[in-house]
Amino acid sequence: MQLPSILLTISQMLQSHHAKAIVVGGSVRDHFLQHPIKDYDIEVYGVESLEQLAKLLHPYGTVNLVGKSFGVLKLTVAGEVYDFSLPRTESKVAQGHRGFSITTDSHLSFEEASRRRDFTLNAMGYDISTGSFLDPHGGQRDLATRTLRHIDATRFVEDPLRVYRAVQFCARFGLTLHTQTHQLCETMVTQGLLEELPKERIFEEFDKLLHAPTPSVGFELLARLGILRYFPELEAIRGIPQPPRYHPEGDVWVHTMMALDTMARLLKHRPTTPLERRIYLFTILCHDLGKAKTTTQASDGKIHAHGHAQAGITPATALIQRLTDNQALLAGVLPLVAHHMVPSQLYTSHTPITQSIRTLATKVTISTLLLVSRADFLGRTTPQAKQGIYPAGEWLEAEADKLGVLHHPLPPLLQGRDLIAVGLTPSPVFKAILAQSYQYQLEGRIHTKAEALALLTRCE
Repeated sequence: MQLPSILLTISQMLQSHHAKAIVVGGSVRDHFLQHPIKDYDIEVYGVESLEQLAKLLHPYGTVNLVGKSFGVLKLTVAGEVYDFSLPRTESKVAQGHRGFSITTDSHLSFEEASRRRDFTLNAMGYDISTGSFLDPHGGQRDLATRTLRHIDATRFVEDPLRVYRAVQFCARFGLTLHTQTHQLCETMVTQGLLEELPKERIFEEFDKLLHAPTPSVGFELLARLGILRYFPELEAIRGIPQPPRYHPEGDVWVHTMMALDTMARLLKHRPTTPLERRIYLFTILCHDLGKAKTTTQASDGKIHAHGHAQAGITPATALIQRLTDNQALLAGVLPLVAHHMVPSQLYTSHTPITQSIRTLATKVTISTLLLVSRADFLGRTTPQAKQGIYPAGEWLEAEADKLGVLHHPLPPLLQGRDLIAVGLTPSPVFKAILAQSYQYQLEGRIHTKAEALALLTRCE
């Protein structure tokens, strides 16, 4: 296992003090999965206290005891942060993720210390001093069969968040939940154990799930485990029919899952900020929630969901607020949900659309909307979708680019300072004047500041 040189140096130092450093947790798992290792967690055996360990590590960087109550300290070396801990046992004494009694014991065996972990693939270790892997619970075996298996049922149920972790692990790493682990998680859901979890912790796991290569794997598992009862907005779209002509793949849930996986693929090589990525993924998750209330079937069998985009605002708001108080996420998602049908509507419109495109750019960023609409259009089994063809998207992208509104709305020709420059006194009327001027600009009636001022003069 390749390690940063600082960890090899620290391991040698600890050996000289009759102590041993073992890399544990996700970094060992990711080594076997051949995934990039982002964080290194090191468990130190043979050191009697966290304070003693802090003194030993002090010469190598900045030591922070911020996690002292959990038996963890952080060492920062050249901007990189490493978590060091002592072997410990945990026992549940109260509700919540802080309701654990932590007991450190440097003389525990690795097998016993690792028993507190959730899954076998997270309970492996790497002994730096010997260059050997430790696997007392069969993590390598389970990785070979792509199985996610819990270690200890009694300890597993002490933290209900592990059910959500199981879901996102299956989606992120392409795993299948072991039969007994599936039954255990299902029982925990049935018993209502998940209800003690704060939404902030659930959001973290949801966020990881949405970042999986195929998020649908996790969402289907949420459904099978009965967890969708905590997310009625998602539960409501299961079984809602759609017109076969446009959605031969099935109901709204099936389409949403396909669109979600499509968005994950589209984002794979697209540079985005964390917030932008969340906005794209949550928008697709929410884009058709309005169909639960608007879908109707006529006497001739035709299925309609008129107004479902606007109707989706309320359930999308409820779902996101159920998970997080992040207002930036909500503000980014809702306009995209409300307008996700507009590209196709404009494409099939027989009326002049220049003004409509310019106006659309004042409501959403068109380039962002096009990615959402593309995932929506390709997340189905129509012939065009199977070929990866989205005519409305290519057309609108070209038109918006030609009009200069693909990435931002038209900048207003007239501003308040221009009104002052022609002798007008600032007043509440300014807002109405500027709004009218901008409307004329969107309509294409004016194209320069001179034309805007001339129009203002005529209107006085």
